[in-house]
Formats: sequence, C-alpha cells, structure tokens
Amino acid sequence: MTPSDTILASARQTHQVIDRQGRRITVKTLSALDTLRLLKAAGPVLAENQPWLSIATLAISVIEIDQIPVPAPTSEVQIEAVVERLGDDGLEAIADELHRREGLSSTDPMLNRIVTGK
Repeated sequence: MTPSDTILASARQTHQVIDRQGRRITVKTLSALDTLRLLKAAGPVLAENQPWLSIATLAISVIEIDQIPVPAPTSEVQIEAVVERLGDDGLEAIADELHRREGLSSTDPMLNRIVTGK
C-alpha cells in the first residue's frame, strides 16, 4: 500500500455507535473537503459560531442511521434537520465515540457543551 493509499483509507474510516434509543449510527472521519463544505453551508455568520459549528460537525459526520443513508447536508436547514433527527441521544453517542477515539477526556469543556448545550 502506498502512502497515498494509506491516507485515503484513513479518510474513509467509519465507526458505528449505538445511542440510547438503540439506533445504530454510522459516522465517518471528516476530510478537509467535508470541513470546507460545512463552512460553506454554515455561511459567514454561523462559521464564526463555535458552539453551532461543533454540533454541526457531529451531524455532518453521520452517513447512516439504522443502515438508512443520510445524505451529506449542504445547507443550514439540512444540517439542522440532521441535528433534529439525531436529537440529544444521537449527538451524545457521537460525541462519546469522539471522546473514545480521539482520547479526549470526558471532561473536555467543548464536547460537554456540544452534548449538554450548556
């Protein structure tokens, strides 16, 4: 495997989490292009709103819920629709997976704000 193949394979990594409602949520590792598209969809004002952007980042990482594909949102309204569909349980499960995978402390203030809204 070439170094480029390794980078591409890493960028396509997916993980599954199960939220408190028993939904199996598949999330992907976001690429630089995914982040760029999120900022474009957010627009200039929301792109500066860190709490909104943090929750939106969790939402755009979702590619499936219970094996039903979730199209990549391309607008503020679509991002908010995914957030509404996930609800607190889905967002918390994704944030917990991020804690585990990235080795972040469960007391990380930004992720706790994402999950609790406080």
